[in-house]
Amino acid sequence: MKVDVLLGLQWGDEGKGKVVDVLTTRYDVVARFQGGPNAGHTLEFEGKKYVLRSIPSGIFQHGQTNIIGNGVVLDPVLFREEAEALEKSGIDLKKVLKLSKKAHLILPTHRLLDAANEKAKGGAKIGTTGKGIGPTYTDKVSRNGLRLGDVNHDFEKKYKAARDRHVAILKSMGETPEFTELEQKWLDAIEYIKGYDIIDSEHYINNQLKAGKSVLCEGAQGTLLDVDFGSYPFVTSSNTVCAGACTGLGVAPNRIGEVFGIFKAYCTRVGSGPFPTELFDETGKRIRDLGHEYGAVTGRERRCGWIDLVALKYAIMLNGVTQLIMMKSDVLDDFDEIKACVAYDINGERVEEFPFSIEEENITPVYVTLPGWKTDMTAFKNEEEFPQAFKNYIDFLEKELETPISIVSIGPDREQTIIRKK
Repeated sequence: MKVDVLLGLQWGDEGKGKVVDVLTTRYDVVARFQGGPNAGHTLEFEGKKYVLRSIPSGIFQHGQTNIIGNGVVLDPVLFREEAEALEKSGIDLKKVLKLSKKAHLILPTHRLLDAANEKAKGGAKIGTTGKGIGPTYTDKVSRNGLRLGDVNHDFEKKYKAARDRHVAILKSMGETPEFTELEQKWLDAIEYIKGYDIIDSEHYINNQLKAGKSVLCEGAQGTLLDVDFGSYPFVTSSNTVCAGACTGLGVAPNRIGEVFGIFKAYCTRVGSGPFPTELFDETGKRIRDLGHEYGAVTGRERRCGWIDLVALKYAIMLNGVTQLIMMKSDVLDDFDEIKACVAYDINGERVEEFPFSIEEENITPVYVTLPGWKTDMTAFKNEEEFPQAFKNYIDFLEKELETPISIVSIGPDREQTIIRKK
């Protein structure tokens, strides 16, 4: 058996949670492979809305095993809050969720370091969510991190050493750290987490594959936020591309099967950083309002713009995408015309490959304009009902991207998902 990978192709917020929830019925195991509680995977069904930050989006289905992999950074306090809220809704989380021993822990002092680092940047802020994710990954790669498996291996000594090191750094930055209350809350949450099945997830997943079980790997954020290939330095601190599933779960590259790439019918971005197709006019505001484009976790207003096919082609290439999934097409239901960026004009030169820098002052998007479909599609049940103009939009995207669009979302609910015929 091979694992399938599902990930975002833009700057995050593509709708990964909903798609994982829809696809989960096909899989025995769903595993998160990177990111932290800055993920905001939103699922809506049976009139209820759920936002998952760390926990995989497969927990609502038929008792499948869900795993938080070693590539994830975990905040015990936020995890406990999220888990207890889900348990109140009737989910026996301890029965279906396993945690990797090698997942790194976000400490209370990591949050303080995050805030101090952003403050020190002044006007050059990255737009972090402030949850300590970046400093945790920094500790990971500098070999100073604390892992979940450490809770059973001289934990107090290791925690005190990490905490004291952070306090010294904060004081050197002119900060006066105060976190007594948060620290106690954090230590209580560590005790809570001990009630879960904490496993060697790399062995577990590979043994599942050996036993013929199907596995779906769930990514967080989006390809254009990848620390290596995204719009650096305005990126996240992990590898959001398909290769991140290998390092974040211990899966060999030759065990990757289907790669589902998710994108919106338009484009959004949260926080700072370049965004070539961003719209600052009424059209951008209209997309934001119709798409309810506000961060699921932070509530931050998302920046909106037309779809960027230069960036999408790049993301498809990096990830080896085999199937595309288009989200939020219903947001564009009432537009007279739809634009798609097919190239960049950089200082008078037409560029069709994603460049090293996409700073706005150097780039003018080259657009193709297509007619809108002017049809409310939210109640449609199959693709035969799609208006011709929308079918033409899909055909155009498939031709440009050289990859089939297998699923189209026409609304937030689980039921508003059209699986296209092959």
